Amino acid sequence: MHTSETLSQFSTIDALMKGIYDGPATFAEVKKHGDFGIGTVNHLDGEMLGLDGVFYQITGDGKVHIIPDSMKTSFATVSFFKGKHRARAPRLTSFTALQKWLDSHLGSRNFFWSIRLHGTFPLMKVRSISRQHPPYRPLAEVAKSEEIFEYRDVTGTLLGFRSPPYIKGINFPGYHLHFLNDDKTLGGHVLGLSVREGEVAWEDHTTFQMCLPDDPKFRKADLSDHDEEALRKIEQ
Repeated sequence: MHTSETLSQFSTIDALMKGIYDGPATFAEVKKHGDFGIGTVNHLDGEMLGLDGVFYQITGDGKVHIIPDSMKTSFATVSFFKGKHRARAPRLTSFTALQKWLDSHLGSRNFFWSIRLHGTFPLMKVRSISRQHPPYRPLAEVAKSEEIFEYRDVTGTLLGFRSPPYIKGINFPGYHLHFLNDDKTLGGHVLGLSVREGEVAWEDHTTFQMCLPDDPKFRKADLSDHDEEALRKIEQ
């Protein structure tokens, strides 16, 4: 049984870094573990975002598509979001300012935190990566050709997680957020932003579980090393 306290993850960030872009889990399976979350889909075909039980794919051209239950994911982090804590966000001029504001409201860095912010953004800078084809290149190399989009005065939902520092190799320590506008026509992985106004909800997760991909590539992968600097460049 899954509660709002459980954070579930499919595969690991280091597997994605190694170019393992195909996973066996369908979104029908993902939905058993959460109605809220972020990640990607097989072939690293764009960014993924789950909001109110509907999962969306933002492809490399910046367009938004509803993900069918039969589609599969190579990396996803999800939960059943309740939003136990709520506050009104002030005017913020940068992504760094937002993170500092969140740090002042969230609790222990040793827990996972899910975050949802609905608001108006004078600037929203996002990225998405186009579908990859075998033989797959490592993520650090693929990310050099990512598509970056800047939107002005958009209203929508920012959501994702703050993960603890000890999670290196499994997930990205710190903030990992995706965005979807209210019209469901644009979004992506957040690189920069400013906030005019917004309502924020957040909650902690005291239970964490991993669903590892039972496939030959994952079984044979060498995941003994972790390139923290390369991952940080990709995420930020």
